[in-house]
Amino acid sequence: MSRLTRRLLVIGADAAGMSAASQARRRLGPDDLEIVAFDRGNFASYSACGIPFYVGGQVPDVESLVVRTPAVFRDKYSIDVRLGHEVVAVDLDRGAVLVHEAAGGAERWEGFDDLMVAAGAVPIRPPLPGADAGGVFGVQTLDDGVALRSYVVDRRPGRAVIVGGGYVGLEMAEALCALDVETHLVDAAEQPMSTLDPDMGALVAGALREFGTILHLGQQVRGFGTGADGCVVAVETSDGTIDAEVVVLGLGVKPNAALAEAAGVKIGPSGGIAVDRRMRTSAAGVWAAGDCAEKRHRVSDAPVAIALGTHANKEGRVAGVNLGGGYATFPGVIGTAVTKVGRLEVARTGLGEAEAAAAGFITEAVVSESTTRAGYYPGAAPITTKLVTERGTGRLLGGQIVGQEGAAKRIDAVALAVWNAMTVEELLGVDLSYAPPYSPVWDPVLSAARRAFEQAGG
Repeated sequence: MSRLTRRLLVIGADAAGMSAASQARRRLGPDDLEIVAFDRGNFASYSACGIPFYVGGQVPDVESLVVRTPAVFRDKYSIDVRLGHEVVAVDLDRGAVLVHEAAGGAERWEGFDDLMVAAGAVPIRPPLPGADAGGVFGVQTLDDGVALRSYVVDRRPGRAVIVGGGYVGLEMAEALCALDVETHLVDAAEQPMSTLDPDMGALVAGALREFGTILHLGQQVRGFGTGADGCVVAVETSDGTIDAEVVVLGLGVKPNAALAEAAGVKIGPSGGIAVDRRMRTSAAGVWAAGDCAEKRHRVSDAPVAIALGTHANKEGRVAGVNLGGGYATFPGVIGTAVTKVGRLEVARTGLGEAEAAAAGFITEAVVSESTTRAGYYPGAAPITTKLVTERGTGRLLGGQIVGQEGAAKRIDAVALAVWNAMTVEELLGVDLSYAPPYSPVWDPVLSAARRAFEQAGG
C-alpha cells in the first residue's frame, strides 16, 4: 500500500474502536485509508455485557460473545486487527505509537496520520494489602471473564466474595450463585447499586438475598488475606473477616486514559479524555471514544465518565464518520441502563435525587406502585416506578424502575422524556400502548407521571 495513503491506527479493538474503524471504511476504501487496530487482548468486537452470563454458564462458549473476528475484519472490510498487541506509548510529535507484541515481546514504532483512542475502562482496584493477590479479579474485558471462568472451573471454590455493589458486582453475584458457590457481597453503602436512590436499591438488596447472596452492607474493605501460594483466602472488612476462595471487584471502572495523558492529550475533570462533539481531542489528528472518553450529561450539563456499550458504539460511529470525511456530532448522554438481578429487572435514566441536588436542582420525587400487566391478567407482577422532577417547572430529571418481567424496558419511555426535557405533564399526555397482557390501562410510567403532576399541584 502506498505511503501516500492515509493511515489510521486504532487503540482498542472493541465497541468504540471497531465502530469507528468500520464507519471510516464505509466512506473510504483501502486505497485511500489504511486501518490498523491494536488490542492487547485475545478478542475483538465482542459483547462485554455478556461476560457475566458466560462466567455463570448461561452462555456455554466464549465464541458466542464475539461479533466479528479479525479474519472477518480483514477479508470483508480490509481492516487489519492485531490482537495481542499493546500500545505502550504515543509520540505525537513523531506521529507514531510504540507497540509491544505479547508473543515474543518485540516492540516497534508504527506511524499514523490519524489516531483513534478507544482504550476503554479499567476496573477500580483499591490500594489495599493483598489487592493484587491471585484469585482477585476485576472483570472488564472478555479476557478477564475467561480468566475468572477458568479459575472457578479449575479450583471449584466453595465461597466467593464480591467487593462492591455496582452492575458488575450484582451480575457476578448472580453468576456465582448459579454455579452453587456460596457468595458474599460487601458494599460500603447501606444499599447496593449506587446509581439508584437508596429506596430503590433496597428492592435490589431483597432480590440479591432471594437468590442466595449474603450481604454485608455498610462495611469497608480493609484488605485481602493471602495463602502460601499467593492466592486470596480472606477479605478483611470493618466488621471482621470473611473467608474467600475467589474475589471479584465490583467497585466500578475508571477511564483508561493514562496513555493519552502521558502523550499530552487533555484529560477532563471526570478523568476521561476530553473531546469535542465530533470526538476530537486536544491533539490534532487524535480522536477518542468509548469508556476512555469524557461525555456531557444532557441534564446536569456536567462532564461525566459513564461506561456503557451503548455510548461506546454511538461515539465510535460519530468518530468514524468524521474520520471518513463526513460530519457527525455526539449529543451527550443521560446514563440509561438496565440490568437483571434474579427475578427483578432494574432500570434507571437521567439523575437520581442526590445527583440532581449536586447539579443544583431543587427536586420533587414520587414512587408509584403498579403491575406489569392488567391486575386481572395472568402473570401480572409488581413494578415500582420512581420519577425525579424539578420543583416549580415539573421538568423530568430522571427515573428508576424495579420490577419483574416487563419492567425494565419501560425506562425507554422515561429516557425519551428526559432526553427531550419534557415535563411530567407532557409525559402524562403521551400516547403509550395498552392491552391487558402488556400493561394496565394506565401504564406504570403514566401512573407515576400522574402522581408527580398531582403532587406538584396539577
